[in-house]
Amino acid sequence: MELIISETKQELGKVAAQKGAELIRRAILQKREANIIVATGASQFEMLSELVREDVNWSVVTGFHLDEYIGISDQHPASFRKYLKERFVDLIPIKEFNYVNGETDPHAECARLGEIIRNHPIDVAFVGIGENGHLAFNDPPADFETEEPYLVVNLNDACRRQQLGEGWFPTFDDVPERAISMSIKQIMKSKTIICSVPDERKARAVFDTVHAEITPACPAAIMRNHPDAVLFLDEAAASGL
Repeated sequence: MELIISETKQELGKVAAQKGAELIRRAILQKREANIIVATGASQFEMLSELVREDVNWSVVTGFHLDEYIGISDQHPASFRKYLKERFVDLIPIKEFNYVNGETDPHAECARLGEIIRNHPIDVAFVGIGENGHLAFNDPPADFETEEPYLVVNLNDACRRQQLGEGWFPTFDDVPERAISMSIKQIMKSKTIICSVPDERKARAVFDTVHAEITPACPAAIMRNHPDAVLFLDEAAASGL
């Protein structure tokens, strides 16, 4: 896993977006199309704002949503569908974007998305990591074994406190306890992983990602087993290394 440390999170977002766009363009050049995964959350603000400005032929790009809460509408302020629509999808002429719908039967939704993504090998996965070391909504101890592309997960208290702390919900009790998440194995199938992690509050998770034993107790550490994963940090997130 390669580490790239920027002075600020604005610079982090720019260099991560540039790298990701370069890889998308390369995939299009090689096969006339590209497939990507897009994450959400406060850690992705700067990267996404730069990515939509990149010179990419979005008309041949298919996108996949990483995760979504179960039971909230796409109009809820914390909805990741709303987040991606406003910050990414509506700002580019993308060919197709496959949202995760947490308002329908979650297991049927996992099956639906799984069938689609199996036919779209991922070229670039844009992801982040949580304060508890989660990758997508795969909280520790994460399932490293399932072959299913999407699964229903329970969110632990540390994950839910992060969502509250980032201002997405008014109270802890308002944070959903379950979500649909892309699985660890599906993320690891991506040709390249671009992982953007700003802010000092992520410093411990970054340390564990880089140094901890690769086990379900630290899901993000598994990226060290990926042949082409790049961890983009600002100085605050890297302060514990």
